[in-house]
Parts: sequence; structure tokens; C-alpha cells
Amino acid sequence: MVRVLKRAKTSKSDAIWIRFIAIFLALLSSTLFILFLGHNPVKVYISMLDGSFGSIYRFKETIIKTIPLVITSLGILVAFKMKFWNIGGEGQICMGAFLASFMALRYPEMSRPLLLTLMIIAGIVGGGVWALIPALFKAKFGTNETLFTLMMNYIAIKWITYLQFGPWKDPNALGFPKIPNFSDNATLPRLFGIHVGWLIAIILVVLIYVFMHHTKKGYEISVIGESENTGRYGGMNVKKVIVTAMAMSGGLCGLAGMIQASAVNNTLSVELSGGIGYTAIIVTWLSSLSAPLILLVSFLFAILVQGGSYIQTAFQIPQSAAQILQGMILMFVLGSEFFVNYKLVLDKNRLNFSREIRKGV
Repeated sequence: MVRVLKRAKTSKSDAIWIRFIAIFLALLSSTLFILFLGHNPVKVYISMLDGSFGSIYRFKETIIKTIPLVITSLGILVAFKMKFWNIGGEGQICMGAFLASFMALRYPEMSRPLLLTLMIIAGIVGGGVWALIPALFKAKFGTNETLFTLMMNYIAIKWITYLQFGPWKDPNALGFPKIPNFSDNATLPRLFGIHVGWLIAIILVVLIYVFMHHTKKGYEISVIGESENTGRYGGMNVKKVIVTAMAMSGGLCGLAGMIQASAVNNTLSVELSGGIGYTAIIVTWLSSLSAPLILLVSFLFAILVQGGSYIQTAFQIPQSAAQILQGMILMFVLGSEFFVNYKLVLDKNRLNFSREIRKGV
């Protein structure tokens, strides 16, 4: 009875109205859910903002949650622009953090600038190599990159788990499965009270924007994303572009892992990624594959996460309920993107045919 058709073109005003309606419905459904929990929705919404901006400490925590989302989403953007569906950000974060941690634990007394440089390089290499594996299989054998990158997440997580409970387990942790903390030389410095990852994130936003819009390689990635045959006809080495783009994508995710290990966790652990790789997919999609918008959407998402954590304590709301609240908001926002690009059309012929059948019966 109802057909899904792709819109030829959606005007900016229509897109704004669709997203506005989605936000309104998200707030309405969230309000009903909060009322069901027995709380005042207005107070809960105010508390979410208070949890993100109510003090210097809370604001800093919001920025800290924004940083890995921005960097990982930029990595996902490069792959998605080529329509290589990289779902492996989680594993690439872990492997970048692993190789960076190896440097931190192996050379704890090395001078800080040199050690941090080695850790950054190691993080990029770790994530890049982990992303290269599915890229090579895709380029040579045409494998499904979605499943390949997804499955590699679990391998990376189990590898970190093995290290944490086995060879790298801290003998001074009284039996607790923990990897030793990094030395001060392996910890990223702070700027304005927040680790310098925020500055790295902003620089990367600018660099990725310039790369995608003003370089030959960025142009090739975009063309191949639209049509591989067009790229071949234009003389592009499709396989080489796929491998290069995925190395860059995984390298950025690995850099995010290095920053988390060095500046936030101060060690390597299986909880280090915390779902950032999966969340970055949503952020990238909501940003319409735009580097500047990734910065904004990551910040808004961090507000949602930080505010959700705060209301758990302020209102004694279970973590699951807070996650349901976040999920409901995301569902409507993501759903709006569907209606921006597609429309539902009533198939009158099938409807009339169905009515005739009913009359006959």
C-alpha cells in the first residue's frame, strides 16, 4: 500500500522543518517517558544542562567526552565518503591504544616530547594497520567490509582483555586485573585545564576539511565513493585509493585510542573505547559527512551523554532508563534523516485493488 521513494531534491527549508518536527517529537516522547518515571520533565532537562555546564569541572568533562568522538568520527568520515562502511572504529581505537601503550610501558623514562611523539605515531600505525586488513581483502577479493570490520572489533577487544588479565597484568595491583599506569612522561600535557587532545581535534577538523575538498586524493575518494567505474574511467587506481583511505581512517581512530589511553585512562584497559567507535558512526551520519559539522554534533552528543550521567545521580534514575532516554532522542533525530532523503507515497492502484478484493469477498 505504501512505497518508499527517494526524493529528487529536498529544499533547505523542508529539511529544517523535518528536523524541527523530529526534535519536537523527541522532546515529547522523552517528556512522556520522564513522567512515567515520576519526575518533572522540566527539572530533568534543566539538570541535564546543569550536568554539562553547571560548573567548570562538568564543562571540562563534556569537552573531554567530545574529543575522542570528533577524532574517531573524522576517521569514519574518510571511509564513509568512499562508501567503505567502516564499522571497525572500536577495534581500531583499541589497537591504536595498544601500540601506544606498548611504547609508554617499554620506555617510561624517555623524554616526554620524544615519548609522546612515538606514542602518537604508534597509535596511528596501530589503528591504520588494523583497518588495512579489511581494506586489502576488499580491494583484492571484494569482501564485505561491514562484516569484516565489525568482526575485527571483537578480536581487538579480546586481545586487550588477554593482555590485561595475562602478560601485562600489574604485579603490584594485588591480584586485580589491571595494566600498570603510565609514567608522567607518557601523559599528554594540559592546556587551559584540559588535555591537548582538544587542540589536536580542532586541527584535524581543519586538515580533514581541506583534504576532502581541496586535494587530489580527497577528490578521488569522493569520486570512487560515487562510482568505482567512473574512477577507473578517469584513470584512478581504485585499489590504491581504497587502501590509502582506510589507512587514514584507521589511523585517526587509532590516534583517538592513544589520546584516551594517555590523557584520560592513563593506562590501557578493555573499557578504554567505551563504545566510542559505534557512537562515532551515528555522529558521522548526523553530520552529513561534513568535518565542521562533526565538531558541533560531537559536542551536542557529549552534552547528551554527560547530562544523562548527571541525572542518574541527581534523580536516582537507573542507568538503563537514562540510556533509554538518550536512545529515544537519537531515534527521532536519525529518523528525520530518512524523511529528508526519502518520502512515503500511497500506492493508489494497490489500494483500489485491495478494496475491490474486499468487496468481492
